[in-house]
Amino acid sequence: MTGLWGASALRALSLLLVAGLAVNTAHAQGVRERTRTPGAGETAVSESQAIELTLTVIEASRRPLQTWVRAAGALDESGRVLRGPVSVREAALLRVGQRVRVFSPESKSRMTQARVTGVTTRGSQAQVEVTLPDRPSYDALRYVMEIIVERGSFLAVSNEAIIEEGDRQTVYLQQEQGRYLPREIHTGLKGELYTEVVGGLAEGDRVVTFGSFFIDAEHKLKMPEQVAPDHARLDH
Repeated sequence: MTGLWGASALRALSLLLVAGLAVNTAHAQGVRERTRTPGAGETAVSESQAIELTLTVIEASRRPLQTWVRAAGALDESGRVLRGPVSVREAALLRVGQRVRVFSPESKSRMTQARVTGVTTRGSQAQVEVTLPDRPSYDALRYVMEIIVERGSFLAVSNEAIIEEGDRQTVYLQQEQGRYLPREIHTGLKGELYTEVVGGLAEGDRVVTFGSFFIDAEHKLKMPEQVAPDHARLDH
């Protein structure tokens, strides 16, 4: 009887040890999962850092691109027509009917909407004519005209997402929540808010906008650590 009881006790103790080992292993795996280091080339950002930085991620997608032609002009005697010089290259982008924002340099907050009503080119000189719906409610010697030129729809990302270093342009792709990987891209037309991407990104790629410079700084700080093993192998 004593021998039987001893065998049962040993079996029970063994089961308890196995169960305890399984729990500890699962706990250790969970800790490793929560604290795992970034993969090769990745930069990790904690949730609190993302909140503090107001980190923003958008998808690369087809967007309408706008460029603005800026010119200075003076009102004619009617008080509703502005004329000002533009370059011949800029004049080639202008069309009658394009929207224009008009304001004085001293008071941009007081803005008037207008339309292009004429474009003339003579040799190496060009001039744009803009007509306001009413006389401005304020007087100024000169007015700024921002003419909005629609350039078409392109695969694009926000200008804030692009980090420029020399002739290289880089964005940071979100691999998963809190993990980001640098990607070199090639760009085309640059608009006021978005830039065309002609290589390096696909539609739907999630790209960091606000906060990209912080992630880039973190990435550069950790680069020596990431390349250290390669140097060690070369030394040996």
